[in-house]
Amino acid sequence: MTPLMEQYHEIKKNHQSEILFFRLGDFYEMFYDDARTASRILGITLTSRFKGDKVVPMAGIPYHAAATYINRLLKAGHKIAVCEQTEPALRQAPRQAQGGKLRAELPSRTDEEAPIISGQAKGLVDRNVVRIITPGTLTEEGMLDNRSYNFLAALSASHNNLTGLAWIDISTGTFMVEDLTQSEALDELQRLNPAECLLPDYLTQPDQKQPPLASGLSGRHPPTAGLGEIIKQHFRGMLTPYHGWAFDRVNAYKSLTEHFQTANLSGFGVDDLGPSIASAGALLQYLYETQPGLKHSALTGPSVLRHITKIERYSRANRVLLDRTTQVSLELTQTIRGQDRNGSLLGVLDKTVTGMSARLLKEWLTSPLTDINRIKERLDGVQAFYSDLIQRREIQQRLKDICDVERITAKLGSGRANARDIVSIRLTLQTLPLIKSFLANHQATVLKNIFTDLDPLKDLQEFIKQSLVDDPPLEITEGGFIRGGYHQELDHLRSISRDGKSWIARFQADEIKRTGINSLKIGYNQIFGYYVEITNVHKEKIPADYIRKQTLKNVERFITPQLKDYETQVLNAEDRIKKLEYELFSGIREKTAGSIPALQKIARAIAQLDVLCALAQVAQENNYCRPEVTETMAIKIMEGRHPVLEQFTDSSALLTTSEKFVSNDVFIDGEENRVLIITGPNMAGKSTYIRQVALIILMAQMGSFVPAKEATIGVVDRIFTRVGASDELTRGASTFMVEMNETANILNNATPRSLIILDEIGRGTSTFDGLSIAWAVTEYIYDRLASRTLFATHYHELTELSLLLPVVKNYHIAVKEWGEKIIFVRKIIAGGTDKSYGIHVARLAGIPKEVVERAKVILNNLEEQTLDEKNQPRFAPPRTGQITAVDPFQLNLFAQLPHPITKALKEINVNGLTPIQALEKLQELKELLEKEK
Repeated sequence: MTPLMEQYHEIKKNHQSEILFFRLGDFYEMFYDDARTASRILGITLTSRFKGDKVVPMAGIPYHAAATYINRLLKAGHKIAVCEQTEPALRQAPRQAQGGKLRAELPSRTDEEAPIISGQAKGLVDRNVVRIITPGTLTEEGMLDNRSYNFLAALSASHNNLTGLAWIDISTGTFMVEDLTQSEALDELQRLNPAECLLPDYLTQPDQKQPPLASGLSGRHPPTAGLGEIIKQHFRGMLTPYHGWAFDRVNAYKSLTEHFQTANLSGFGVDDLGPSIASAGALLQYLYETQPGLKHSALTGPSVLRHITKIERYSRANRVLLDRTTQVSLELTQTIRGQDRNGSLLGVLDKTVTGMSARLLKEWLTSPLTDINRIKERLDGVQAFYSDLIQRREIQQRLKDICDVERITAKLGSGRANARDIVSIRLTLQTLPLIKSFLANHQATVLKNIFTDLDPLKDLQEFIKQSLVDDPPLEITEGGFIRGGYHQELDHLRSISRDGKSWIARFQADEIKRTGINSLKIGYNQIFGYYVEITNVHKEKIPADYIRKQTLKNVERFITPQLKDYETQVLNAEDRIKKLEYELFSGIREKTAGSIPALQKIARAIAQLDVLCALAQVAQENNYCRPEVTETMAIKIMEGRHPVLEQFTDSSALLTTSEKFVSNDVFIDGEENRVLIITGPNMAGKSTYIRQVALIILMAQMGSFVPAKEATIGVVDRIFTRVGASDELTRGASTFMVEMNETANILNNATPRSLIILDEIGRGTSTFDGLSIAWAVTEYIYDRLASRTLFATHYHELTELSLLLPVVKNYHIAVKEWGEKIIFVRKIIAGGTDKSYGIHVARLAGIPKEVVERAKVILNNLEEQTLDEKNQPRFAPPRTGQITAVDPFQLNLFAQLPHPITKALKEINVNGLTPIQALEKLQELKELLEKEK
């Protein structure tokens, strides 16, 4: 085993769970199982050193392209430990390419131990792991989606049925905590979609006793399931078991106060929190553990991560709560099937210019407000730019010159910012005065606050301008980014390096003149450095102060003290320049990092401004109106439209035919119109209608204009949805069980302020079972919850509820029949319907004709057999209890209209018909019968 491999094994033993990137020159090498794994996932060539039992599998990637490979390994569920050379070596491992694939060779011992010049390592260079890369600890722009947060979350449980949730984005400095029930924690995980989630290791061990489930999860999971098991079922990111001791609240509290250099956490408003403080402390511990270069202490404070300047409590009290099912069903940030941003509400609303603004918009969208004053402040901001198109475009044009200040401050705080990052900060600050000039005369409170927060930081601008060139190189180790005049010694060294060739030329001319040897020339090689070369013809003219270094066939080479002195200066100048520039830059970066709090305030203000402009742009382009948000229970929407679907009405990719989107009204309140039963055919638009109501309300409460002619929104505290049909077989849940779980969640958690969207209930079981459940659920909502509800159903019998429950109103989606064809009008009108036209839709889908005809016969028989001899249903006796029938003659819950032929026969006056009239009437009845078929 060579010294190099001994070094590798010593480092690897502390990083068994990570793939070790071992730096050798310009490459990261992987060995043994790491190499096999990387070769399989990355598609790079697996090579080997030695033979037989001593074989060493190897694979390598170029260090400058590491980001691409790291991303692929992270997505495959692996973590990477980056081991760097912490001192420079003279020579690096030889590389060669074979067949287009990368091939690595182990450096020989002589490569590492070769003699080197001053300032480089002699022998085996030191190497250390400088960072462990995980999905939740990324800061590099090339590895992050600049339009989404990259959260690292942590969950811890206590014995009082609370779960501690904390989340942090190291790339922006966002740090939030809250104590929640386990059910609420799962909903928040869905909203946050963290890249990685930490759990105490004891919660992920099946043989260990785990805390019981909170009551809020009743019906959603087996009663014996532990938190670790549940998280695995719901969470798509990387789940990382972490030291249980790190989740101790006492230790965590101490870590947090040391980081923020405070005596306690009262100033952040989180001092009284329980398990979430433990989770927050574990997050900090994990960050410092995965990045060994990051150190902090109670005396000196954080030397890095200084961009994490505060910890905030996430208050659910002032926000619309959206559970996991609702977020998915309404396709707020991505579509259900393709998990694609296009086709989601976010995809429609996001007209933001900067990445930090896109992240803020997503936060607003998934966490709408219930505070009417804050909602109105946002709407005032949107109104200002909706009314002034020219100014809004001017601001958006200037915002294109703004960098992602939020993430650059994170790079400053973690010591990873380069010269370009800092220069981009200066350019952003230079843009602020012009942007502020557009806001000077606005009276909206939100715009006044933005105006105040956009501080150009003139002193910081001037400092950066004096210290860094306008267009610095990307690498901070190669020099060339410190502005001339900033440092005297650096200017002198640059003069030496720049004037070296001209000095050599002058020296050669002087020596020719002094010796009279016209063929004398100055040369250079890596062995001797600079030398004077003279042909043998002029041996007699060689001055006495020349020192012979080498004799060749026709020439001899000499050095002089003057030449060697200058050589030393020239050769060392480049290295000294790079070293000095790096030292100077570290100071510049340190000083710039002192402005992190001010830069974070600027970043937030820019993001808010950009979001308000984007929402105004969407409103103008799509003809939205400003909603009126009130404390009442009334929801009144005139000519409302689905904000996403209306964008695609000209595309047959989403609709059966190209058609114009049809707007519809809705009126719901807490008194006479509390529950709307929506019936109508398949594909007519019931689901679209009820979803668009939910989306319009959500948009209004996030502070956006809405797709309607007019809208009055009585604030909702929660939005619940029960939409679609799907199973979760891996959890042992059938389609019907999933449907019932979602329904149970609504019935157990909704309030009178909530909005409930039901798109079918009971379709996963028998008709009678399903109808019974749907009927009983509606009664329960009326009796116990008093929530505003839209219920789309194919159970037409539910329309009879309007006769018994005064707050239930019937509506249906209109269609027109044309022979055996139906035309979808897409318009909602008052009243119920008794047809779903499912067989018509089956015919449109291409079901064979004989199947369609047979289905008609079976449907008629089924409808007849569900009624008794009095043409009434054989089940569902009159309801007793709190509600009584409003009319004693309407106890027949599911009475159906008489058959058209029966009605026609009863109307015939047999004694008054002539023979010809009788034949004509018989023909009419026959045609009616044919039409029914």
